[in-house]
Amino acid sequence: MHYQCLIVDDEAELAKMTAEYFQMFDVSTAVVDSAAACYEFFAENEAELILLDINLGDGSGFSVCRKLREEYNLPILFISARQSDDDVLAALSIGGDDYIKKPYSLSVLLAKVKVNLKRVGELRAAQAAEKTSAAAVPESATLVLDPATISVLRRGERIPLKAKEFALLSCLYEHRNTIVTKEVLFEEVWGDSFYGDGTLNVHIRKLREKLEDDPNAPKMIKTVWGTGYILELED
Repeated sequence: MHYQCLIVDDEAELAKMTAEYFQMFDVSTAVVDSAAACYEFFAENEAELILLDINLGDGSGFSVCRKLREEYNLPILFISARQSDDDVLAALSIGGDDYIKKPYSLSVLLAKVKVNLKRVGELRAAQAAEKTSAAAVPESATLVLDPATISVLRRGERIPLKAKEFALLSCLYEHRNTIVTKEVLFEEVWGDSFYGDGTLNVHIRKLREKLEDDPNAPKMIKTVWGTGYILELED
């Protein structure tokens, strides 16, 4: 079966309540309570987005995230009672798209889920509309974004990105050669302006590691201290 959202959480009552709330707003949702059950779910079903707890009875949500990232490119939003910045940064560094701390507001969580589902839908629409292979673009092009494969071409090399990385790069590319404030990036990429700098910094670092010759001395994705970032490209 196909679901919009899969909740992986061993707090059964909370997960059930969250799923029922989502269903009220037409977000089809399934619930599993362990890492093993999560893997079994994907053997027979599909989901567009995952809400993933860190502390699972049979393992860690971090391990689940790493394993899922090997095969799936879909939003993974961590939900956890763990409050430390180290946990947040670890979750984002291994491929998480967001980190929501428990106890959470159902309405706010639903809003975040809908923003990510909308972005998934837009990427799929772009894939369906994409008719021309990006491989035909000359190698001399600096950067060519390819929404059909959620990747970017640089000097003829195709570089796969995660969904949130692609959304961030797309925003910077749309405003290339101009400063993009942190507030604009939070609003356009994450759907609101209430994220901490750590979330943005982790994703910027990941993009630099994939796109820059020297991530520690970036020549494309540059920091404008106290303001935001600028993607500098040659015309």
